[in-house]
Amino acid sequence: MAAVFLRLGCTSFGGPVAHLGYLRTECVEKRQWLDDAHYADLVALCQFLPGPASSQVVFALGQHRAGLAGALVASVCFTLPSAVLMVGFALGLSWLGDLQQSGWLHGLKLAAVPVVAQAVMAMGKKLCPDLPRAVGALLAAGVLVAFPSLGAQLLVMLLGAALGWLRYQRTIPAPSPAVATTGHHAWAAGALGTFAALLLVLPALARTFDTVWLAAADAFYRAGALVFGGGHVVLALLRQAVVPRGWLSDEAFLAGYGAAQAVPGPLFTFAAYVGTAMFPGPLAWVFGVWCLLWIFVPAWLLVGGALPFWQRLRSTSGAQAAMAGANAAVVGVLLAALWNPVITTSVRGPGDAAAAMGGLVLLEWVKVPAWAVVVLAAALGHWVL
Repeated sequence: MAAVFLRLGCTSFGGPVAHLGYLRTECVEKRQWLDDAHYADLVALCQFLPGPASSQVVFALGQHRAGLAGALVASVCFTLPSAVLMVGFALGLSWLGDLQQSGWLHGLKLAAVPVVAQAVMAMGKKLCPDLPRAVGALLAAGVLVAFPSLGAQLLVMLLGAALGWLRYQRTIPAPSPAVATTGHHAWAAGALGTFAALLLVLPALARTFDTVWLAAADAFYRAGALVFGGGHVVLALLRQAVVPRGWLSDEAFLAGYGAAQAVPGPLFTFAAYVGTAMFPGPLAWVFGVWCLLWIFVPAWLLVGGALPFWQRLRSTSGAQAAMAGANAAVVGVLLAALWNPVITTSVRGPGDAAAAMGGLVLLEWVKVPAWAVVVLAAALGHWVL
């Protein structure tokens, strides 16, 4: 298990959709740990839940193969390569000192523009297929541009879920029958209870003891618990959690986000960069691992807790309808993040705008991989911009 998922963590470029293809090839076709129907059902569960879908599928595959120990081994090995690279990038930035005017760093920030724009386009096509959801996404984006705060982000997602529940209960098609899932229901209920309890307890602990360790645990846990629609949405949630508090500048934040596109494995390892960069000193990498742990904990609790109940949950039309509305709101969240901070912080003039448009053309129409666009942007920033 460790060897399989460590190799996948070193070679899985291309984002969550590509990860799901690699996982299917390895676990269904090559090793036959499960069949296509069971794999598709695990993917459906992880798309339904908040959190990083491909990392949650890894956890579910590990649990299916070797129980809780297998789930943790698979998750750690799949995440480790990109986490090490992101911690190393953050340490390199701290050793190099003030890089505010560095051209290659500006190129990394600029690379985030086409990457996030492509994510908005892809998610918009998939999650806003009709006029009500498209309008809802635009309204959500408008609210967040006018009122950029974590509270506003949570509010528009909750309103989206409520409106979806009212609008789509009778129109969302019934899902296909699920493959039966097994598990200890008492343990699963305990995991879901722990997930909810941590959402309530961590903010109270952070306010009571006022330490950066607890504050970071609260911020990163909430980000991991509320990311619907894919890893790119974590950009908006984490930025709102760390930049207004002065933990990290927008420039350093976006530089790390750009670098995260060039490494294999899950995008959520961006949290390791943020934690390392915001806590300079000999314990920087420890704080990076701390933040990385807390952003993944909710995903593990949700998948482990939901698996035994999945067959009943996915057949509920109300849950499907609420998710349809919430996912449309998520497109609005990412669209607002594309404007602020991605475009407002990165694009300084016509040359930057042209470079960003060129990157989008390469990604969307020429089909150049994201890591290559990131490397090209860093080189362009160093030599031209």
